[in-house]
Amino acid sequence: MARVLPRPRSPLAPALVAVRRWYEEELGWPTTGTEPVELLTGLRFDALEMPADAGSAVLRRLPRTGPVALLRAGCDGKHADDRPKLLMLIAAGGAEELPGILEWLEWGALAADLTTRGTGDRMPAPAFSAGTALSYGFGSREAAAWVRPPRTGREAGNSLPTTGFGAGFGDVGGAPDLVRLVSAAATECHRARLSRARNSQSDRARGDQPLAFSNASRMSAGTRPRSLTL
Repeated sequence: MARVLPRPRSPLAPALVAVRRWYEEELGWPTTGTEPVELLTGLRFDALEMPADAGSAVLRRLPRTGPVALLRAGCDGKHADDRPKLLMLIAAGGAEELPGILEWLEWGALAADLTTRGTGDRMPAPAFSAGTALSYGFGSREAAAWVRPPRTGREAGNSLPTTGFGAGFGDVGGAPDLVRLVSAAATECHRARLSRARNSQSDRARGDQPLAFSNASRMSAGTRPRSLTL
């Protein structure tokens, strides 16, 4: 079960109270009830986490997913863990399925940038959507904004990528099934990693064969990932 933190002794600031009430009362999503306000994963939803450059490519490939948040670390961005990331909400329990799906797709360690937040984890609570502008939520180290915000009055579990009977395109909310989403995410994480490596190479290596799906890339993979055929 998720770890629920105790309520703070001092009352939350009015803005934080408004954020917490919106998630708990409008969406029915449990929060930590602390400052900063965070959403508990593993109860109503899990989150698929990936670098923002890979996630943006996934959003272009899959125009309909569940809610998606852009996550920014509160550091200087000079380290890999400090780069912006995307959190794609998936059905609760999906975090436990990720390792098996990656193994079936023959990605294995190639999708090291693809992680999840599930039972016992949490994510920053993005502030309210303000039109097309990104409005960042509250967090000491992390801040998040909705790229594809949730819609009130809809059950999260009925509109998030999942696996099992009835999963796929064209269902409630039009979200892709979890396998297809992970397939696209793993592919784009691999491409983004190779692109970053290529950009850091010297001028002498700039004319080499593109790495995204070159022979060197396939040799490092050991096989052609099944996801490239989905």
